[in-house]
Amino acid sequence: MSENLPSPLQLTAEARAELADAVRTLENPSLAARLAAMAGTPVEALKKRLPEFLQKGADGAVRRAIEAAWGAAVRSHPGRSPRGLAPDWFHRGMAFTSGAVGGAFGLPGTLAELPISTTILLRQIASEAADQGEDPSTPEVKAECLKVFALGGDSPEDDNTETGYFAARLALTQMLPNAAANISSAVLPGFLAAIAGRFTGAVGLKLSAQAVPVLGAAAGAAINIAFLEHFRSVAKAHFTVRRLEATYGNEAVRAAYDVLRDARMAA
Repeated sequence: MSENLPSPLQLTAEARAELADAVRTLENPSLAARLAAMAGTPVEALKKRLPEFLQKGADGAVRRAIEAAWGAAVRSHPGRSPRGLAPDWFHRGMAFTSGAVGGAFGLPGTLAELPISTTILLRQIASEAADQGEDPSTPEVKAECLKVFALGGDSPEDDNTETGYFAARLALTQMLPNAAANISSAVLPGFLAAIAGRFTGAVGLKLSAQAVPVLGAAAGAAINIAFLEHFRSVAKAHFTVRRLEATYGNEAVRAAYDVLRDARMAA
């Protein structure tokens, strides 16, 4: 019986090149190194910069920011931008402005502007989804957009078996299995908490980098742009994988992804 089943489609050279770009992004996030370089501080020292009470405050702020961003996604079309402006440039301008305002008031200001910058990030992520042929107004794609915050972040509890792209994606999918049908299900709080738990690591690096008392508002603006570019690239990679899966099948894309990832690790 099994020999009568169609074999998975083979990826074209162009599709493999797209997938290779996605692998580079998804298996080697560069946010920590980028923020550490901006702050002139090694990554490990950067992670330890924030005092414990502020780390706890950041966790609560991240959870509220994620909930606010989700609410904005449910109420509106986050992939849209004002007429005449390309979404990428609109979101860069918004991220620059909110980062500058927050940075001008130090860490308290940064925490206060976090819901705004998170919503801007979500809009950019949704724009990347639309570029790959998805509809950001649907519940399923809104959930996929939120997953990008987790795919592009870190969790202190991660170990080497949990940090892969497909492992993280599967875990999040299991937490919200019916996103396409119902985004108000009883499991939604747990899903948002999982997203926030991984996004907190990235936000902690942002707060730590902005704790350097050198550039103030300029530092806040520059770090927000770095944040935007990082999650934009993760979103592009994630939705590229989903587009390729829709064309060639999950099995073929996963097999090719594993080969490309293993080749990078062996290089």
